[in-house]
Amino acid sequence: MSRSLVVVTAGVSEPSSTRLLADQLADAVLAGVSARGEALEVTVIEVRELARDLATVMTTGVPTPALTAAQDALAAADGVIAVSPVFTASYSGLFKMFFDALDPNSLTGVPVLIAATAGTPRHSLVLDHALRPLFGYLRARTLPTGVFAATEDFGSSELAARISRAGGELAGALITSDGAVAGFGGPSDLGAPRRSGKGTDLGPVTDFADLLRGHTG
Repeated sequence: MSRSLVVVTAGVSEPSSTRLLADQLADAVLAGVSARGEALEVTVIEVRELARDLATVMTTGVPTPALTAAQDALAAADGVIAVSPVFTASYSGLFKMFFDALDPNSLTGVPVLIAATAGTPRHSLVLDHALRPLFGYLRARTLPTGVFAATEDFGSSELAARISRAGGELAGALITSDGAVAGFGGPSDLGAPRRSGKGTDLGPVTDFADLLRGHTG
């Protein structure tokens, strides 16, 4: 079964350290998914290429075909990597505009790996102070490990280890994206639909009073 991964990168230059980090994270996720015997389709959205489209939708309310295609790709994604450069102690304006333009329900329950780049390590708290609240508002499933990379971090073993850890977390989330806990199955026959081919059936539920029948104390 093939999963879809969408990488949203908001670097403003070319080449971009933000895109470099995004590619390294995508490679780590791909390696993790492949190691589990699954396929992964990766789509990269360069937000800077949509700058005029975002200005248009913000001022007219009418999305362009290019922006619609990006929104549709994101809405259909099984997992997302979102990477922004740090501007004025937060994510970039273009990054925020892109997510402002989304349907608020597009990322509900979707596993998201957050990452950021900056020229100095002093901005590392941007992950917890800016990106996590944003994706919490969008009801995404933000993964525990975020990745921050200052300019001096590229090429270091510490950054490589964090990229590997974060990529492994997202790979694991993609493979178990049906929401079932291993060994316990998905929704039971209490009225909630089950995804075809996912989970196991635990069978009928015994009434609690019947379980206690014959016991005292």
